[in-house]
Amino acid sequence: MVSLSRSLWLALSLALYGSLALYGSLTLYGSLSLSLALSLGHQVCVLGVYLSVLFSLYLVPLAMYSPCIREAGTLGPKPTLLGHRGAPMLAPENTLMSFESAVEAGVDGLETDVTISADGVPFVMHDLTLQRTTNVEEVFPNRTHTPAALFTWSDVQLLNAGAWFLSWDPFGTASSLSPEQRALAANQTVPSLAEVLDVANRAGRTVLFDLRQPPHGHPYRDNYLNITLDLIRTHINSSQVLWLPSDQRGEIQQVDPELQQTAGQTSSIQELQDNHITTLNLHYSTMSLQHISKYRSVNISVNLYVVNQPWLYSLAWCSGASSVTTNNMLLRDIHTPLLLVVRHTLTPQEVGRTLFGEDRLVVMCVIPFHLCSEINLTNSQQLPYTHKSKGMNTSMYI
Repeated sequence: MVSLSRSLWLALSLALYGSLALYGSLTLYGSLSLSLALSLGHQVCVLGVYLSVLFSLYLVPLAMYSPCIREAGTLGPKPTLLGHRGAPMLAPENTLMSFESAVEAGVDGLETDVTISADGVPFVMHDLTLQRTTNVEEVFPNRTHTPAALFTWSDVQLLNAGAWFLSWDPFGTASSLSPEQRALAANQTVPSLAEVLDVANRAGRTVLFDLRQPPHGHPYRDNYLNITLDLIRTHINSSQVLWLPSDQRGEIQQVDPELQQTAGQTSSIQELQDNHITTLNLHYSTMSLQHISKYRSVNISVNLYVVNQPWLYSLAWCSGASSVTTNNMLLRDIHTPLLLVVRHTLTPQEVGRTLFGEDRLVVMCVIPFHLCSEINLTNSQQLPYTHKSKGMNTSMYI
């Protein structure tokens, strides 16, 4: 058996660009046929330019890198899905309809953001204010820009959190909802964290959430962590919660060691282990096969956000990510990375076919032969001959 080494990529490159080279050669052949009036030097120049471009294309794979070019049998398991604010393409984000839709779509976990109300109730809200995703302008016109944390829970419950989704249609998917689903979406409200935890607990899903510290002057600014911990213990198994807040992490670990401590930025392995980090929650732009492999070697998994495109999900898979946060529930239907190229060992016969396949022979032998023939024909037409007329010898050139 012959190993697929880097040098053999040259041969595979020729196989990859064989058809391109063939059609390009035919084009060049036709072009030179139309340019026989040119001098031999011009024709050689055109041929040289073509061969330079062809050789450059031939070497392109040597500069290519992708985590999806892998040895056979080394691809890890498919990344699980965390519904970003639920399933925001199917329902208004951060509503019970959204989280329940994500569970129905088959996600393995839910992702959200939590704010503490002015009277100490944790509720789900991503933005600092309520303006984008509720009708706060209608209900509280003088408090449109007031931080969400300064509203009481009873005030928050008065707001509609679904009508904006139907009018704005942020993902162009609202038209696909049935009349019943549209009616349900139009009447969504802002859920409490307790309600979201109940959804996850019933379905056996994990929950990843960020917890925003209340602003200065908030009555629960100093004990918002304890309020949230008490809520977790009464609504879900702590092992189902990926705890992202970094404040007082050591104390939190001692109070509830079952929480999955999760960090939002990279650090040294030693520091991560000292803080009992089991998961990294990172933007997909930080994706690196080497870094993810390093973390996974010490049992630290990596979740990447926000991954919506199938090709990006494929790269995350090939890079070894354990999970991704996504808006796109259809990623669950991807069963093989779209960009996967499996490297394997080749037999000597396969190597021969790669190096000396028919299309390569056409490119390397037949086309150059015809090009040389055209050049020779041009040269022969430029040789002088003697023409006899009325007894006089006259040298003429075509």
